[in-house]
Amino acid sequence: MSAASTDLSSDDADAPTDDPDVHSHTDADGVAKDRAANGETTPSTRRSRSRADARAFDTRTHAGPVEMVGTALSTIAEGTRSLLGRPLASYHLILTMAFLLTAFGLVMVLSASSVEGYSQDGSAYGLFATQVVFALLGVVVFYLTLRLPVRLLRRMAAPLMVVTTVLLALVLIPGVGTLSQGARRWFVISGLSVQPSELVKVALCVWGAHLLASRRRDNAPLKELLIPLLPVGLLICLLIILEPNLSTTITIAIIIGTLLWFAGLPIKVFSAFALTGAGIAIVLALVEGYRSQRVMSFLGGIDDPQGAGYQARQATYALANGGVFGVGLGQSRAKWNYLPNAHNDFIFAIIGEELGLIGGLLVVALFVIFTFVGLRIAHRSTDPFLRLMTATITVLITTQALINIGYVIGLLPVTGIQLPLLSAGGTSTLTVLAMLGLLANAARHEPEAVVALSTSRPGRLGRILRLPTPVAYKPSRAEVLRDRLDVRRSGSGSTPAPVRRGRPGPGRGPAPTPEAKRPVWRRVLPGGRRSGAAAEATVRPAGATRGAGRYRAGAGSEASGPGFRGAGSEASGPGFRGAGSEASGPGFRGAGSEASGPGFRGAGSEASGPGFRGAGSEASGPGFRGAGHSWRPRSGYSGTPSRSQLRGYSGGPARRR
Repeated sequence: MSAASTDLSSDDADAPTDDPDVHSHTDADGVAKDRAANGETTPSTRRSRSRADARAFDTRTHAGPVEMVGTALSTIAEGTRSLLGRPLASYHLILTMAFLLTAFGLVMVLSASSVEGYSQDGSAYGLFATQVVFALLGVVVFYLTLRLPVRLLRRMAAPLMVVTTVLLALVLIPGVGTLSQGARRWFVISGLSVQPSELVKVALCVWGAHLLASRRRDNAPLKELLIPLLPVGLLICLLIILEPNLSTTITIAIIIGTLLWFAGLPIKVFSAFALTGAGIAIVLALVEGYRSQRVMSFLGGIDDPQGAGYQARQATYALANGGVFGVGLGQSRAKWNYLPNAHNDFIFAIIGEELGLIGGLLVVALFVIFTFVGLRIAHRSTDPFLRLMTATITVLITTQALINIGYVIGLLPVTGIQLPLLSAGGTSTLTVLAMLGLLANAARHEPEAVVALSTSRPGRLGRILRLPTPVAYKPSRAEVLRDRLDVRRSGSGSTPAPVRRGRPGPGRGPAPTPEAKRPVWRRVLPGGRRSGAAAEATVRPAGATRGAGRYRAGAGSEASGPGFRGAGSEASGPGFRGAGSEASGPGFRGAGSEASGPGFRGAGSEASGPGFRGAGSEASGPGFRGAGHSWRPRSGYSGTPSRSQLRGYSGGPARRR
């Protein structure tokens, strides 16, 4: 009996028992459950949690370095993607780059010019104070160019070009321009020197972009691209060569070449232009004595440590002295009159010596980011003028930085081109900040930025700066008419005679051809430009009905081409897709009598959406309005009274909008 009772009690978990151990375990489990329910922890739960945490820590600890690096890179990529996805990302990045480069340049100019300033003027802050004054003026110019409306900027392009060209001519007159180190390049105004050749860079970027954007055509003749841009550029180069200033002449050639490249100059012509410019630069470099010595020293023809190669050699010593981490900010030895122009042309050598390889790579990274942001703005701009201007400014600043860094580290011969915003140079700092202001202005005119600034309240920075709301790009009437004429000429080979719209009748002239009835943008097909009979044969399907220059698939016939594709009663392709009575695709979507999608939406006889809205026989919305009408096409569409077309007409039988 006892054995049997024991077995029964062990099988039934809910059976009562008199065993004190069982009661004690049951009470302990109940107390543990109550504590867990109340959020309290017991020693057993704490031990289990500690073991789980230890296992998780071991997993993280023993994770391979490849997995950790991959996770970090994915996190960085996701953060960068989210940052660039914001509407004003380009604008904020340009502001950040302008601030970082200007502030870093002021610090390095103070460090590099202190010794030379003290030896010349008895003050270590003389050159630095001049740089600060021009930087403040540059900030003012940055703000003004940021606020300029695009239309006003384009109107000012030609006058700015004329004024800067006149200044280039005036600086060559003795007594007007200041002669310094054998060159006449500056005006001295109230103790501040102004260099007209730097001002002409901004004017040429704006005027060249305005000129080429006004003449943009798909197949523009070579004469429209080169005249008057190339003659004006040659005149500017001639005036700058007379100063003389070969380095600025090279930058002017870079501006003209960039404008022509982005304007669509043929590659053969552009290559000939580039080779000719390079040949002229080599000739000018070899004609002048000190220039030829620099070139020959770079090529190894002159090995004179104290002669033409002195600056390049001292710059190499400064970079080698810096090592990886540098000797410390302000601790350069080369600036103690070992390296001439340490605060100007060779400031990158001082950066490499004081901040080391890390500092040099930081400068390179800043200009790489700037290049990406500038080309991003050019790519996202819808205004051809802003696209050309931003691309040219970006290429100009980046090329100047690459040339300066290249001859400091010994990859190029010394040319004297400054490092933008980092080298000491008042007019250069002023003009570069003006260019950055134009880039920020273009960034605010990106389509997404225009929508964001127009529909939302300005942020804190916008309220402080009181910037105007940007206006979306809209082609002018002259540009629209010119584009239409270009498409017509490219489609038919000559400008067609004007065709009167309407049905042929007495006194109304001959009936228009199907090609003339088709919209202009329809005459340029995806496969290339086609016109006349070739276009009609391509578009018109076999056995299809025709109306107003468009073809629709008929029952039992095959419809193909850009408009419609399919066989039998099936219509498919960009225009219609589906089988039987089912119409789907970009034009129509649905099944049976249901039409839906961007063109039509609804069920049964109800048509709604951007194209049609309403119920029953009523069609309303942006596309059509009215009830029970037959819809007639405005241009380029035809159909039966039971068909409605995707053009905007208002109510009334056979009534046009």
